[in-house]
Amino acid sequence: MRHTERHRTAHIGWLRASVLGANDGLISTSSLVVGVAAAQATRGPVLISALAGMVAGALSMAAGEYVSVSSQADTEQADLARERGELAAEPVAERAELAGIYVERGLTPELADQVAGQLMAHDALGAHARDELGLSEITLARPIQAALASAASFAVGALLPVLLVLLVPLGQLIPAVIGATLALLLVLGGLAARMGGAPLLRGSLRVAFWGAVAMGVTALVGHFFGGVAA
Repeated sequence: MRHTERHRTAHIGWLRASVLGANDGLISTSSLVVGVAAAQATRGPVLISALAGMVAGALSMAAGEYVSVSSQADTEQADLARERGELAAEPVAERAELAGIYVERGLTPELADQVAGQLMAHDALGAHARDELGLSEITLARPIQAALASAASFAVGALLPVLLVLLVPLGQLIPAVIGATLALLLVLGGLAARMGGAPLLRGSLRVAFWGAVAMGVTALVGHFFGGVAA
């Protein structure tokens, strides 16, 4: 019977992009709404700013994640291509190199050489990718997955302040956005901490703290420059 375990690292790629996107969408759009609302007396400019921020932010997150993770993927592929060439040109030296890695991990030289030989006979490139380069199926870069996860999660995070602009009276908009955003940031921070195995309270508070800072600063900017423009 095969023993199957579920590890959090299996979700690290999409989890990182999703949590980052949701937090960024919520914080940046809420901050934008608070800043514009502090400078404007009408709902229209606030709504347009919120929608523009949501769309632009989602596309920006997707593009940024795709470029970043694509660069990581290019590096991984270059390393694998180099390793493939070395295996074809110097298989004996590559086996000795792999055996040396296993000796450093605690195996005897004889056993390390046997293990290296058997693993290379089964999948030489896979063995070197995993044990020499530190690459595995879990950690491989996936640019499209990261881009889509970031864009979707940003849009979901930005949806709350957009809805509040539509539904809440303008005079109550700023406190409503700040309160709802901080509450949701506490939930998102706790959820991310739980999925990542970190303490819940610390994960919640650190996200909410920086969200509060962002909204506070943009509210001051909107209030000051709104008064200057008027």
